[in-house]
Amino acid sequence: MSTYIDDQAIIGENVVIGHNCIIEKNVKIGSNVTIGHNVIIYEGSTIEENCQIHDNVVIGKKPMRAKRSILKEQKDFKPAIIGRGSTIGTNAIIYTEAVLGSEVFVADLATIREKVTIGTQTIIGRGVAIENECRIGARCKIETNAYITAFSSIGNDVFVAPCVVTSNDNYMGRTEKRFKEFRGCIIEDGGRVGANATLLPGLKVEKEGVVGAGSVATKQVESEWIVVGTPARKLRKVDAEQLLKS
Repeated sequence: MSTYIDDQAIIGENVVIGHNCIIEKNVKIGSNVTIGHNVIIYEGSTIEENCQIHDNVVIGKKPMRAKRSILKEQKDFKPAIIGRGSTIGTNAIIYTEAVLGSEVFVADLATIREKVTIGTQTIIGRGVAIENECRIGARCKIETNAYITAFSSIGNDVFVAPCVVTSNDNYMGRTEKRFKEFRGCIIEDGGRVGANATLLPGLKVEKEGVVGAGSVATKQVESEWIVVGTPARKLRKVDAEQLLKS
């Protein structure tokens, strides 16, 4: 097994690179980085110092576009950036134009699409899918198999439990109207969403709002309120001791 490193790649000190890796032109790898086996790092990508990149990771992948896709074709992409001290788990895929802050943890099998930003010390769980053009804040936990739909925004200190589903298509339509109605979900600072909950398109969870496990949230969740059920309705206020300020 052989490893290919382009002559124009910049490799820092104390970098360990496994077998059968491909590191393309103008890739920048900081010092004290460990790269596992079978890793592909596409042209221009940056991995800052003290990162761990596990086996079979792909960084800087360009998106594919189906013939019937509503997304406009794009030819020029900015490089992916992995912030210092971050960990990328086995078989994770980080697309081009994704920007990860420092000390981000991405677990095995996660997918982070193009034009996604992730704040410092955020944890992205196993099998999580974050679609294109999402913003994820700092110190969040997005847990196993959660799905964050395209065009969503998540603030700081947000908790998203396993198997949460967000959505952005109001119509499931067959006409051109649907193209103008895509709206991602918004979860503001300190928001929490329980396991297997579903958020409908464009829904906002205001600061410190909580959506109970298994609920279907169809209306805006007010700040510091807990909502439960299908459709979700107000249950009670969040206990004061559970607020971030406490």
